[in-house]
Amino acid sequence: MITDKNDAFELSFDPETGIATLALAMAGRVNKVDEIFARGLDAGVDWAKARAGLKGVILTSAHKNFCVGADIDGLVPLRDAERTLTWVAGLNRVFRKLETMGVPVACALVGSALGGGYEVALACHHRVALDSPKVQIGLPEVSLGVIPGAGGTQRLPRLVGIQKALEHITMGQPVRAAKAYKLGLVEALAPTREAVVAAARQWILDHPRKTRQAWDEKGYVFPAPAPDSEDARNIFMAATAMIFKKTVGTMPQVEAVVSAMQEGIGLTFDRALEVENRHFVRCAISDQSKDMIRTFWYFRNAAMKADGLPSAETHGFKKVGILGAGMMGAGLAFICAQRGLEVVLKDIVAAQLEAGEAHCVAEANGKKHLDAGARQAILDRITYSLDVADLAGCDLVIEAVLESDTVKHAVTREIEPLLAAGGVWASNTSAIPITHLATAAAHPDRFIGLHFFSPVEKMPLLEIIRGELTSDLTIGRAVRFAQDLGKIPVLVNDGYGFFTSRVFATYLMEAVQMVAEGHDPVLIEWAARRAGMVVPPLKVYDEVTLRLGLKAVEQAERYTGVSHADAPAIKLLHELVDEHGRIGKIAKAGFYDYAGKERRLWPGLGALVGDARPAHTGVDVIADRLMLIQVAEVARCLEEGILREKRDAEIASIFGIGFAPSSGGPLAWIDRRGVARVVEQLTALAAEHGPRFTPPRVLVDMAARGERFFAA
Repeated sequence: MITDKNDAFELSFDPETGIATLALAMAGRVNKVDEIFARGLDAGVDWAKARAGLKGVILTSAHKNFCVGADIDGLVPLRDAERTLTWVAGLNRVFRKLETMGVPVACALVGSALGGGYEVALACHHRVALDSPKVQIGLPEVSLGVIPGAGGTQRLPRLVGIQKALEHITMGQPVRAAKAYKLGLVEALAPTREAVVAAARQWILDHPRKTRQAWDEKGYVFPAPAPDSEDARNIFMAATAMIFKKTVGTMPQVEAVVSAMQEGIGLTFDRALEVENRHFVRCAISDQSKDMIRTFWYFRNAAMKADGLPSAETHGFKKVGILGAGMMGAGLAFICAQRGLEVVLKDIVAAQLEAGEAHCVAEANGKKHLDAGARQAILDRITYSLDVADLAGCDLVIEAVLESDTVKHAVTREIEPLLAAGGVWASNTSAIPITHLATAAAHPDRFIGLHFFSPVEKMPLLEIIRGELTSDLTIGRAVRFAQDLGKIPVLVNDGYGFFTSRVFATYLMEAVQMVAEGHDPVLIEWAARRAGMVVPPLKVYDEVTLRLGLKAVEQAERYTGVSHADAPAIKLLHELVDEHGRIGKIAKAGFYDYAGKERRLWPGLGALVGDARPAHTGVDVIADRLMLIQVAEVARCLEEGILREKRDAEIASIFGIGFAPSSGGPLAWIDRRGVARVVEQLTALAAEHGPRFTPPRVLVDMAARGERFFAA
């Protein structure tokens, strides 16, 4: 065996088989695509080609994962188009050198291959992946505001066809190895790392003449449909329409994927790479990509690691009690059991408990990647009970009961004594101050807010609320609990509505206020989507019900002392609920009418507001009000100390309430518009619509000093 190494690869050559192995072994815990990687691969290919009797090459990894993709630290500084183009074109040159070196090249994916890591696998002639649920494969670039830049938009459609390639890249969601095999992203699976490499080696020995990519061969036939066919044109037209329906033009990188693929698939491969390069550069140097990378990469990773938060590594929970078997309680029970915790799901109504059990069973049955035994093991960890005695010995109890301090105080007094020694009591309240709820607890230092979001099985955020007496140990245990569940923990200080509910309420109420003023509800919903919000506000109101919305307003008045009873929005909500019985989707009548799966805005809204007509209207006017009211409230939360740091504002807003993901978060939104301009617009809106738009002092001071939240 002949061995060597460079800065990125361990190199070996077996004279008996004639196979060279290039094993990624970059400094640090993970392999990533950067200039060191490119130079190392370039040199590794040259080294392999220099071996006498070379019959094939295996590309693999000496690390646990194969390659996590591009070095994000290298992407962020890219601002110059020419420099960026030079870098990405150089990377593509090396990948082309690999796939055209004249011998079979097999990729042994012994771990996850993401982004550029999967793109280099695509530059090989064959791919074998480790068959493990921990292995993720795919091209997630659009989630960071860019597109694949090392051939992904050109090689994948030539491998699996236009439809599958478009769906995979525009979704931006990696898949497990088994799913990657079904989709054709890899050609084979193997059960162990050693078996993966062995399978790659055997493929080379069995295919000595597979020395070129299919698309480099004469007579290559593109996977149906052909690029110039009517079917292909229809696929691209449908994809464009679906993407616009989903993103409303706020995600140009997703549109760029379609353009790059459509423009490139009919060209020679090298020309196609040039097309992709141009689209990649335009996205990579944009402000939007920088803002998305900051939040979705740096801030999210820091939050997941709980940087700056108290820790309690040796104080994890083992038995969790959950009070209330509604959708939230049942969902919590399932995700806790899924993560290996023993769970007691408690309710006082048998029918509700049965519904909660049915929910858990349905969730388990939906986990198709697990076998029947694994699914049953999850369900076996859940005890369904009407008896409080079954909660004895829980080291964490989460109450998800009626949003009433009277009810919450009562269950706290009744059940807290059953906790294990040192156990923690948590409330899932979405708004009631934790310090107030803790007055019913014997141990307020072990009382904390754990605000989950619905549907809890899918929503990634956990808002952790510190009461005035909550101890650091309790916070640390809550943070670890979030990590154990795979949630993103964000710690906020106490106050009515905490952070997320407080900000989201401004969005919803401003929309209703504009309906009351006579703005077209269709324009309001469209403007919200056009501004990048994930869900339009009137649709949200129908989901949570107008009745609960009114109750939340009354509750806010109780805790804040600020009355909104005379506001046109409140009067409109009362009229809809009290006089027309329109309480929301549950009644098939709210702001929308519901007939089967279809919904449309209720035509009667216009009659309720009469002759009211706004002085200023239009999509931009409406969108500005919906966004400015939110970012002003976010700034106030920073100013008042509800938020601990800027990172939390961006993470909680995007992952908790669906604030425009394309913006990178509310503070990035302010930066991109300009702090001074935001203050100017808020001041004008306050003069026209009232003090709710008064710019927070923190923004006024920043504008005066010419500051921004994040470096340009």
